[in-house]
Amino acid sequence: MSTNQHSDTKEIILTGDRATGPLHLGHYVGSLKQRVALQDIHDQTILVADMQGLTDNAHNPSKVSSNILNVVADYLAVGIDPTKTTICLQSQLPALAELTMYYSNLVSISRLERNPTVKSEIQNKGFERSIPAGFLTYPISQAADITGFNASLIPVGDDQLPMLEQTNEIVRKINSLAGRAVLTECRPLLGNAPRLPSTDGKNKMSKTMGNAINLGASEKQISAAVKSMYTDPSHLKVEDPGKIEGNVVFTYLDAFHPDEEYVCQLKQHYQRGGLGDGTTKKILEECLQEMLRPIRERRTEFLNDKGQLIEILRQGSRTSRERTEKVLFDVKGVFGLNIL
Repeated sequence: MSTNQHSDTKEIILTGDRATGPLHLGHYVGSLKQRVALQDIHDQTILVADMQGLTDNAHNPSKVSSNILNVVADYLAVGIDPTKTTICLQSQLPALAELTMYYSNLVSISRLERNPTVKSEIQNKGFERSIPAGFLTYPISQAADITGFNASLIPVGDDQLPMLEQTNEIVRKINSLAGRAVLTECRPLLGNAPRLPSTDGKNKMSKTMGNAINLGASEKQISAAVKSMYTDPSHLKVEDPGKIEGNVVFTYLDAFHPDEEYVCQLKQHYQRGGLGDGTTKKILEECLQEMLRPIRERRTEFLNDKGQLIEILRQGSRTSRERTEKVLFDVKGVFGLNIL
C-alpha cells in the first residue's frame, strides 16, 4: 500500500495518540473526525506514540505493545487514509529520541515541573512522591516530535497549550543559538467539539477506567454502557421535570444524533416532564449502535489482516525517518556535532 507523499505546498500537521488502549468515542469527537477532514487539505502525519506510552507504563510494557495495531485499526476504521495521511511509529524514528536528548540540555527541571499539564498529570497518576524521569521530560519529547516533522499546526485541546508553549521556547533557543531559523514555531489548532464526558459523569473519560465506549465496542457493551449512563438523579418519575445540564445522555445525543431539531424537542419534553430516562437512553443506544456498527466491522476486518497494518506502519515510518533525520542533521549542526 502506498503512503502519503510529503508536500511542499501544504501546511504540515502532526497529531497522534499514545498506544495504551483502543480508542473511544471521546477520541472520535475530539480528534479523529477532525483528522479525517484535515487529511485532504494538509500534509498530515499521525504518530503512534509507543515510547511516550511507556513513560507511565514501563512496569507493564505489554499494555503499550499490544495496543499499537489496535490504534492503527481504529484510525483506518473511522476513515483515516494511509495514502493521504502518514501513519508512523515513534519507536521507529530514532532521530526523535536524539533530538529529545539535545533539547533536554536547554530546559531546566524547574521549568518542567512548572508545566501545568505535567503538574496535573502527576497528580492524576499519583506520581507526587516518585516521578519517572521519562514522564517529567514528556514535554521535551513532544517538542522533538513536533519539530522533527517541521510541523507548524498542532491539533490540541486547551489542556495541551502549555506543551506547545514549551515547544516554542525550545525552538527559539535553538534558533537563537544558530542565529537563524533552523526550526519552525508551531501554533495550536483548537477543535470546536465539546469535551465528551465519561459515561459515569464524574471522571475524565479513560481507556482504563471502564467509563468510555470504545470504537470497537460490541452491541452488548454499547447497550450496557448507555443503560449505566448518569442522568438527572432528581428525575425520579417520568412525569417529573428533568435537568439536561450535566445529563450525560443528552450530551451524547448532542454529539452523535444526526437530527439536531429532534434532540432539541427531546430536551424540551424532558425539561417539562413526561419523558423518562429509559426512553432517552433507548434513543441514544439506537443512534450509537447505528453509528458504531460499520466502524466495528471495518475495525475487525483490519485486525484480521495484521500484516497489512504492520506494512502501513512500516512504510509510514520509513517516510517519516527520512524527514526527521533531516531535522536532526540541522540541529546537530547548531551544536557543531556534524564533524563526521
